[in-house]
Amino acid sequence: MEPLRSLILAAAGNDVIRRVAATAPGTRQIIARFVPGETVADALRAVKTLAADGRCATLDYLGEYTRDPAQAESTVRTYLRLLDELSKQGLSGHAEVSVKLSALTVDGDRVLAARNLGLVCEAAEQCGTTVTVDMEDHTTTDATLGVVGDARRTWPWVGAVVQSYLRRTEADVAALAYKGSRVRLCKGAYAEPADVAYADAHAVDLSYVRCANRLLEGGAYAMFATHDPRLVGLLRQRTRWYGREQGSYEYQMLYGVRPDEQRRLAAEGETVRVYVPFGEQWYGYLMRRLAERPANLALFLRALAIRS
Repeated sequence: MEPLRSLILAAAGNDVIRRVAATAPGTRQIIARFVPGETVADALRAVKTLAADGRCATLDYLGEYTRDPAQAESTVRTYLRLLDELSKQGLSGHAEVSVKLSALTVDGDRVLAARNLGLVCEAAEQCGTTVTVDMEDHTTTDATLGVVGDARRTWPWVGAVVQSYLRRTEADVAALAYKGSRVRLCKGAYAEPADVAYADAHAVDLSYVRCANRLLEGGAYAMFATHDPRLVGLLRQRTRWYGREQGSYEYQMLYGVRPDEQRRLAAEGETVRVYVPFGEQWYGYLMRRLAERPANLALFLRALAIRS
């Protein structure tokens, strides 16, 4: 399974496959399953649909590793417009935004990243919602946590993200596990070298549980990002063990993945937040979703084979 996952992740950087995927009519159905559209209006429609059955959203305008200052500025403007529309349409209570620092800056410029993140946070505060800063590959971890820490001096509610497949994450969680700290715990979706990340799925799961326990024990607002039914069942036990009331943590799942389970948890009183990506740069995101569940690859390949 791991060689197939690595192959799919390698395809995420292949322009030839990207062009074929973008033009093959059969891929639209696959893309729509995971990405509701390319525009702010598409994202807002998804939020309304989720809110109708008690689910929340975190909205990600797709894009990363920006090298063009104009593109970074355009990304910030899109987030500001999105937040303004959430407020105007009365959806701020149902949605926050997720941002990747590499989409807000150029060539790792931390000063520009902090400035642009600040603009998004200011707008979110005015709209009555929050911001979570996505984690990217391991080479960016220190810089990302540093920018998040700086932002929290002004906006304590800025969310951090940690990935249980990284060997360093338990130490990072120890520093983040305090009352009021918003922390999304996920497994991780990038191809990482063995010296920095666990290769064995069981080891990743064990790390996830250890990190979850630390967050619950420390009083953090834990955002458990997982679709694994075993982990969800265990997390529900652990939240009760630590005496955590519903609403003092949440479950997060991806748009288009296990929607029935999302609705079930929400109906039982759990806070469920759905990660909703939108935008033109959907290809890399789609490849990571296929890598997480390679069984979806057969659907994707059949779609590529369709021609009008």
